[in-house]
Amino acid sequence: MNSSAQKSPRQAPPQPASYRLPLVCLLAAAIGVLTAFIAYALYSLIGLFTNLAFYHVWSFQFRSPRHSPLGWWMILVPVVGGVLIGLMAKYGSEKIRGHGIPEAMEAVLTSRSRIEAKVAFLKPLSAAIGIGSGGPFGAEGPIIQTGGAFGSLIGQFISTTAAERKVMLACGGGAGLAATFNAPITGVLLALELLLFEFRTRSFIPVVIACTMAVGIRRLLFGGGAMFETGTVDYNFLPGLPYYIALGLLCGFAAVAFTRILEKLEEFFDQLKIVPNFLHPALGALGLGIVGFLFPRVLGSGYDTIEDILDNHLLLSVILLVLFLKAFVVLLSLGSGTSGGTLAPMFMISAAIGSSFAIVVDRIIPRAHLSPEAFAVAAMGALLGASSRATFTFMFCAFETTRDFHAVLPVLLVCVLADAVAYTLLPNSIMTQKFAKRGMPVPGESETEVLKAVRVDELMRKDVNPIAQEMTVSELTQRMSRGEPAYNLTQGLPIVSNEGQLVGVVTQSDLLRALEQDPQGAMTVLEAGSHQAIVAYPDELAHDAMVRMLQHDIGRLPVVSRENPQQMVGYFNRASLLGAWTRQMEEEGIREHGWIRKWRSSGRLTKHAQQVTQK
Repeated sequence: MNSSAQKSPRQAPPQPASYRLPLVCLLAAAIGVLTAFIAYALYSLIGLFTNLAFYHVWSFQFRSPRHSPLGWWMILVPVVGGVLIGLMAKYGSEKIRGHGIPEAMEAVLTSRSRIEAKVAFLKPLSAAIGIGSGGPFGAEGPIIQTGGAFGSLIGQFISTTAAERKVMLACGGGAGLAATFNAPITGVLLALELLLFEFRTRSFIPVVIACTMAVGIRRLLFGGGAMFETGTVDYNFLPGLPYYIALGLLCGFAAVAFTRILEKLEEFFDQLKIVPNFLHPALGALGLGIVGFLFPRVLGSGYDTIEDILDNHLLLSVILLVLFLKAFVVLLSLGSGTSGGTLAPMFMISAAIGSSFAIVVDRIIPRAHLSPEAFAVAAMGALLGASSRATFTFMFCAFETTRDFHAVLPVLLVCVLADAVAYTLLPNSIMTQKFAKRGMPVPGESETEVLKAVRVDELMRKDVNPIAQEMTVSELTQRMSRGEPAYNLTQGLPIVSNEGQLVGVVTQSDLLRALEQDPQGAMTVLEAGSHQAIVAYPDELAHDAMVRMLQHDIGRLPVVSRENPQQMVGYFNRASLLGAWTRQMEEEGIREHGWIRKWRSSGRLTKHAQQVTQK
């Protein structure tokens, strides 16, 4: 071990300084403005491709392809789009595949938030082709990835740290969703839950600024109304409580089924060697084209169909067709590796689940008097929230896109119940299942760092016997070699004066160096060790003590009283740090494979935690 004071301190790992926050906030504002214009450009591009492909007119108006007069030719339009996307993925970048959010997450987790410049241009182009040719997706996923890509590029151009670059990527991603749905709070929550994996001031402030600026520009370009206009809805929460509970559970099982089926389809296309990989999106698009010809409402983003469901303008038979056929084409298209966002189609599927549930229950139990509009809004964010493990984000999205805050109670209940079912049955979310297959760790729930929740005196050892300053190196090494308990518990021992005052620390490295100079070991331990020990205090956070150990490249800190810095009250070392995490594991329990969390019943964990803490 190295000496506690003689070794010059190692330079601390670089950390974003507080004076950098204004610069990051300024860049975040620029990213928010840029992302809003990107969203506007992508919407216009989708409108152009839709009009060219389905109406043969040059127009940037955003409209649904379901009124196209093409007839049988509608089957081939998605196939052409699928071929183009496959070629772009093959000769451009494979990262354009998918629904956008997992790809942005991958950049954070694997490449220090660096995204290639070509992805920033190919992703929106591929998404515009995919959605414009009838793809059953929304524009939000590609805009999230594109905004994140431009945020990352700005961070790389300005030469920022990896932590700052991650914040700017999240600013772009959150601003993309905020600008798409006129939902600033949803954009902030998305960045925190799915891109940053943290809640810190250094990241929260820039993300809020980016989303605010994006929505401000968005309202100039698109207008300030709600994304989905709904009329007056009676949610009748308490009388309908049992039915809302049933709907939440139903949405949870639907999320599990959706995620599992998508996983199987992705595996199927990965193993499909008969058809070249770049033609897989075209193969999925062929199925889409056939279904779209028979039932055109599944084509495109379907924002108009979502409004029809929320306003209860559709018959039960049509809603059920929307539910099952939209789910089928979305799963098929995603599994084949095309480009597009999942938020809009999954909102449509969720709303269809809620509306059809209410209509069916009313027919079976006429006294229930359920409102299809209320149950459609209540379910709207549940499917995606549960399958993505971002329930907080998408329940807020349901509020902000409808501007109906009377729906708070049913939306909260349905979404969290769906999340509980998915959390119990799914080991990974729709966003992280690919990472899990590749053995890539993904941060889970945002939690308080354990070392910032305990103090040194809760973890320090109190059984270390200090050695007298007159003891010779030879005597100490003999006692250590005999295995005397007082001298073999640690690689560093405190040295005290005759009055019991802490005067230094001696380590094994110090003893070896002393024996090289004096093989007889006549040198005293005080002469061999450090005279000015680096210390910790019992009332400080364990995190601060750990940082001090890292900065000075040492493995232990004597703990002294603040009132008397020479009075040693304990010892803090690496085993103390392990004790903190072990104790947290004991308090929370270990999540086992299966249906529920199980507590360790053998008692060995408790015994081990006590042993580590004592050491």
